[in-house]
Amino acid sequence: MSLQITVQPIEVLTASEDREGRLVLVDGKLAAVLVRLSDRAHDPLLLGAWYFEAGFGFLDGRHELFASLEEAVASIERNLS
Repeated sequence: MSLQITVQPIEVLTASEDREGRLVLVDGKLAAVLVRLSDRAHDPLLLGAWYFEAGFGFLDGRHELFASLEEAVASIERNLS
């Protein structure tokens, strides 16, 4: 059975300038929140990376960095398959 994963943009209130976020829905249910690193306080090599801010259900407790949004979504799909 194939999972339907959709991504919706949302602004996230963080303690830094990292505000660009994505809600990740799996079969219409909230599964994760991703935040794009943009604060100059981060290592310059990490700017633009996507941080796995929060996960729910089987994704709870994960905190990873991904080079692209596509990579993050693929990882979520692998973990739920």
